[in-house]
Amino acid sequence: MDYRILIVDDSPLLRATARRAVLMAGADPQNIREADNGLTALAALREQKADVVLLDINMPVMDGFQFAEEKAKDESLADVKVALVTTEGNTRRLQRMTELGIEHYLRKPFEPEDLRALVEELFEEGRS
Repeated sequence: MDYRILIVDDSPLLRATARRAVLMAGADPQNIREADNGLTALAALREQKADVVLLDINMPVMDGFQFAEEKAKDESLADVKVALVTTEGNTRRLQRMTELGIEHYLRKPFEPEDLRALVEELFEEGRS
């Protein structure tokens, strides 16, 4: 699978778990990158675009909301799909992410199989 994936989470453990799930979905290890906050993630996307971003909301430096707002302003990143992988459960806050174009959501803690299924769904959407 030649999709480029960016995993954005401030927890090294969660990034490692997400990486394993993405590999289980068939991603090439060379196409998986990681960032520990939204600011680093934006810089990584601008340097080399990803097809899919797996995004946490609650992070230091730049959180997922700030990342989503900045991404929405950058037309060159419009086709990058974003899925939330977060502990956030506040309906109003999640609705704000939907307004920013983020429609996929997986609540932590998650089973690796659930994340793999989410990634596969995003890959399938990318083929349509």
